[in-house]
Amino acid sequence: MASAELRLIRRRIRSVGSTMKITRAMELIAASRIVRAQQRVAANRPYTERLRDVVRRVAAASGGIEHGLLDNRDLRVIGVLVVGSDRGLAGAHNTSVIRSAEGRLGELHAVGTGFRVYCVGRKAQTHLRYRGHQVERTFLGVTDTPGYGDARAIANVLMNDFAEGIIDAVEVHSTRYHSALVQDVTTFRLLPAEPPAEGADEDAAGYSFEPSAEVILGRLLPRYVEAMVFGVLLDASASEHAARRQAMKAATENAEELIHVLTRQANRARQSEITTEITEIVGGAEALARG
Repeated sequence: MASAELRLIRRRIRSVGSTMKITRAMELIAASRIVRAQQRVAANRPYTERLRDVVRRVAAASGGIEHGLLDNRDLRVIGVLVVGSDRGLAGAHNTSVIRSAEGRLGELHAVGTGFRVYCVGRKAQTHLRYRGHQVERTFLGVTDTPGYGDARAIANVLMNDFAEGIIDAVEVHSTRYHSALVQDVTTFRLLPAEPPAEGADEDAAGYSFEPSAEVILGRLLPRYVEAMVFGVLLDASASEHAARRQAMKAATENAEELIHVLTRQANRARQSEITTEITEIVGGAEALARG
């Protein structure tokens, strides 16, 4: 009959084995989602770059156009958009983004600049509220498989607050997807939209526009902001799946190693029991022989 120690070790082996099955399944699911997310990122980037190029061409032809989304103001209140995830078990994916955003909020507080926090994902919302920050708006259920409608909803909230003067700029804290192994935190200013540099497009004068360049630019700028937000969501989604795959792969490998260690301990405990039983049998046989 197995001893209490051996029963405990075997119970731990079964428990770790069950956990390893879960982490392996999550690793496989994340790996399958990375492929689709990576394809969406790769398909969106040329569109965004082309849209940026068109905006610059039209802006260069319009010649010093004024538009609400290009309005540079004194920075009294800054909107901070933190793009995390709804689910955990993704390694340092959420922690890195939240740390970047918290550092920026600390800088703004130190210089006396106001800020309004917008969150994408439950993890960012929960952490920032726990740390005492007021979250003005949270967008949930977005990062797993983001759609363009999600990006439009987020962009509309930010553009409306910017147009009404509630915020004077918008900064985005998110992750940039490079590969399944490399994702890093990125920070950039979304609003006001970056105006084209002087002489950014020397060929713009060779184009004719119908309707006018001013009207076209007024229609393109909101679409451009939406496309930028959509690109951020796609990068964040791909980064989340990649980080979760790495975390679950590491957890599976650790579980396998722990099972090996526990198996060796169980074998030693069983060998000790067998040795004890043999010793008792031999001792009993010797006692009977003497009798």
